[in-house]
Amino acid sequence: MEDDPDIQVVATMALESLGGFTVFPCGSGAEALSRFAEISPDLVLLDVMMPGMDGPATLTALRQLPAGDVPVVFMTARVQAHEIARYREMGAVDVIAKPFDPMTLAETVQTIWRSLTS
Repeated sequence: MEDDPDIQVVATMALESLGGFTVFPCGSGAEALSRFAEISPDLVLLDVMMPGMDGPATLTALRQLPAGDVPVVFMTARVQAHEIARYREMGAVDVIAKPFDPMTLAETVQTIWRSLTS
């Protein structure tokens, strides 16, 4: 979930083209929650700072849904040690710093996925 359309397009292209992922972009936490059952994702990339329902609030709401225990990776410019620790305490499996490099984003997500499935 990413509210900035430009970042959404770049991330989607990088993940699909370079990583072979199937991406279902959502522009808000509310949209992602409403589409969650339909999409049935294996992994959620979630922006921390979004208008309305921010990333942490979206993660909290996601955990209330059936099958809402899906792994969540936050993407954020807020990557100080205490912030990352807070995201992990909330249940995020990892954090990707923004701005991210589109050429390595898919590899980063693949590495995170492998760490979860090994």
